[in-house]
Amino acid sequence: MFALILFLAFLLPFIHATEPKSRTVNPDLNARLKLAATNFDRQALLTKDSDWWYDFDNHPNYNSAVGAVITADAASFPALTNLGISIALLKLAPCGMLPPHFHPRATNLVTAITGNTTSWMIGENGVKTIRVNLTPMRMTIFPQGSLHVMQNNDCEPALLLSALNSDDSGTDNIMPSLWTVPQDIIRAGLGNPTINTEDLGKDIPKVGTGAIMGSAECQQRCGILHGKE
Repeated sequence: MFALILFLAFLLPFIHATEPKSRTVNPDLNARLKLAATNFDRQALLTKDSDWWYDFDNHPNYNSAVGAVITADAASFPALTNLGISIALLKLAPCGMLPPHFHPRATNLVTAITGNTTSWMIGENGVKTIRVNLTPMRMTIFPQGSLHVMQNNDCEPALLLSALNSDDSGTDNIMPSLWTVPQDIIRAGLGNPTINTEDLGKDIPKVGTGAIMGSAECQQRCGILHGKE
C-alpha cells in the first residue's frame, strides 16, 4: 500500500500538468456579478473605469506570427458576465486560417475589416455549404452550432471582428477533438479500417492561438516557407 501511495504521489504533478488551464481572469468577480440582484449592485462591483474597457493589443497572442483569435468574454473581461454578448478580434496572417470549428452556445456574426478572407459554413447534414468572400465591410452569419472555416487568401494580414450572442460561447475545433476518441472508431468513421490514423493525426495543429497556417497553394503563391503554427 505504501508503495502505491508513493507511486500516486509521483504521478500527481503530471496529472495536474495535463489539465486544461482556465482563461478566467477573476472567477470570484464573475461569481459575484452572477449573484448581483440589481444593476445597481453590478455597478458597485465594477467601480474602476478600467473595469469597463478591454485592450485587444495587450493580449499575449496579439503579435502571433500565424494570427490569433482574441476574445473579450466573461472569462477575459468580467464586465460582460451575464450580458449575453462577446466579441473577438480575428487576426489572420498571410494565408492564415481558422480551422474547422463551431460555437456550441452562440450564433456568430463576422465582419471583415481588412483583407480577402473566404469562409465556408455547413449548417447540418444535407444542406448546402455556404461560401462567402469576406472583403472589407462585408459580414456573414454562422448560426449557433454550425461548422465553419475561414482562410485569408492574401499575402498580407487580414483583420475581422467576430460578435457572438453569448458571454460564454465556447469553441470546439473539430480535428483535434476528433482525434481524442479511439483510433478504431476514427477509422470506422472514415470508412477505411486499414488507414493509419496515428500518422494521419500526428500533425494536426493544436488549438494554440486559434489560428493556424492555411492551404499549401496559398503559402506557395505567397512564398511562405513555414507550414505549421
